[in-house]
Amino acid sequence: MRLGMNFELKASSAVKWAEDLVALGVRATSFPLDYHADFKTIDEYRQAAEDYDIVIAEVGAWSNPMSPVKKEADAAFERCVEQLKLADHIGAKCCANITGANGDIWDGAYLGNYDPDFYRRMVEKTREIIDKAAPSRTHYAIEPMPYMVPAGPDEYLKLIEDVGSPHMGVHLDMVNWMNSWERVLNQQQFMDEVFEKLHGRIESCHFKDFTLEQKLTFHVKEVPVGKGIFDIDYYVKKINEEDADLPLMIEHLPSKTSFLRSMKYINKRYAGTTGVAAAL
Repeated sequence: MRLGMNFELKASSAVKWAEDLVALGVRATSFPLDYHADFKTIDEYRQAAEDYDIVIAEVGAWSNPMSPVKKEADAAFERCVEQLKLADHIGAKCCANITGANGDIWDGAYLGNYDPDFYRRMVEKTREIIDKAAPSRTHYAIEPMPYMVPAGPDEYLKLIEDVGSPHMGVHLDMVNWMNSWERVLNQQQFMDEVFEKLHGRIESCHFKDFTLEQKLTFHVKEVPVGKGIFDIDYYVKKINEEDADLPLMIEHLPSKTSFLRSMKYINKRYAGTTGVAAAL
């Protein structure tokens, strides 16, 4: 695996950005610019990543193209198309987003997320995003969510089949799928199922941990890697079996310091196999 982090590192130039990432042991990254940046700057960052052997794991399109508010849905659709074009231009592994929520909160839990007509329109919208962007070397990849499609590997396979595009891939977040007692209690079996069914389609992965809070009814809380009950050893094993260069991105931490602490911990736990600089 290639360990990376979803943290926007500020730098005075593209080369300095790449140098700083390498010094931190980062081997994969999310792209720090969006499609509004000028082409010259975009290409400078793309070239710097290539020169320093940093895989651009994902270009984020995080938005809700299925918003019930037309103005918001239209803006999100445009962002998804343009970010996917950007991902293709720079050779990123994927452009990542969620399918979208049937409510005001862009990533919210709504019963309407599973309405059959909403699903039909979601499939059409996803296909339209890919067709309009017309990528040739990257994928539009949906992040799994606990309460919207796809909330499991079978839903993911059906979504891929229904969209019907060779440029749709998988962005994997296993903790987001730890949404039932059965999956928490049988993590290894569930990961076996996920990696078997999605084999060959996974473009990038998120890395985090979770605990169960003592609240009714079933409540999962994200925590830093190694601070929870997620079987991270088995997760890393499955990722390395899938692809030794698969990006694994630490996310949802509050500061650069917390990201670096997690990277140090992971490097120590896996004896340098993650590619994190030993000097950290």
